[in-house]
Order: sequence, then C-alpha cells, then structure tokens
Amino acid sequence: MKLIVGLGNIGHEYDGTRHNVGFSTIDKLADKLHLDFTVETKFKGLIASTNQTGEKVILLKPTTYMNLSGDSIRLVKDFYKIDIEDMLIICDDLDMEVGKIRFRTKGSAGGHNGLKSIIANLGTETFNRIKVGISRDRNIPVPDWVLSRFKDEDKIKADSAFEHVASCLYNYLTENQTVQELGTALSQHK
Repeated sequence: MKLIVGLGNIGHEYDGTRHNVGFSTIDKLADKLHLDFTVETKFKGLIASTNQTGEKVILLKPTTYMNLSGDSIRLVKDFYKIDIEDMLIICDDLDMEVGKIRFRTKGSAGGHNGLKSIIANLGTETFNRIKVGISRDRNIPVPDWVLSRFKDEDKIKADSAFEHVASCLYNYLTENQTVQELGTALSQHK
C-alpha cells in the first residue's frame, strides 16, 4: 500500500499559493488517475484512493492546515498500517528556486512547519519527500511570502514542476517503479 501526501492549507483563499504546491501537484496526479477527493473527517483530510498494479494507493490532502499536517498523516498511516518507506510527501521549499524539484529520503524539517509536524508525529526524519522550489523574497516576511501566489514567469515554472512531478508519480504508480526510479525521473526536470 502506498500513501502520497500533498501538503497545503485548506480553503479557497489559499488556492494557488506558494505554500500549497503539494495540493497543486497532488490535484494534477488525481486528474491523471481520474480520481476525486472526498472529505474523510476521521482522517482529518481529503482522500482519493485507487488500485494500481495490484496495490492500494491513497492520495491525501490534510485539512489540518500546514502546521498540523502530521496529525492527519499519522491517522491514515496507522489505520492502514502503511510502512514509512511506502509514503511520499510533496511540499514547498523556500530555499530552492521556483520550479526546481528535489527528491530526498531523509532530512530535517529545514524550518518547514508541515515537515516539523510530520517528523514529530512519525518520530523520524527518514521518509520520502518531493520538494518543489518556491524561492524567497528576503524583503517580504516568510509567512506573507509563502501565502502569496505565483505570478508571470514564476507561475509558468511552478506549473511545469507540478506537471513533471505528477507525471513521474503517475509512472511510479502505474508502472510499479521503485523509489529510486522515481527519484531519477524527478531529477530530469529542466
């Protein structure tokens, strides 16, 4: 069983913001898989599920807001008894240029409150994550920056990254690829 999580903040006022790249990406993946999300209050999230290559796949968008994302993830992980190595987290990264993609199997939260919550709930920094760069404007406070929307060229770069990650994840799921193969495919984004 696989769990793929897109991090973000719930609510229309957050649609398209830099902090919601996880939601934007997982929405593209759900479209490719022809899935719709439903509210699952017991998991504090929006869930879509499917079977691919004989394995159940759950897509999750926590509805806890970013800072408590780990609460929702832990509920799903524990209920379905999902191994940590079968989880993938998609999130934003302030320290990478817009649209850059990085795959990691472990690491600190790096100041990201969603990742801090996940690490606290799972008790480990070792889990698969796909980071999408959102850049940083040092003249704007971080909370204001991450809740701002992409504009012009940045929006084009971000949309390209979302599409690339969603396509790589689609292939990972439908072709039964390994995590290493996924990482290689993700690194080929220009």
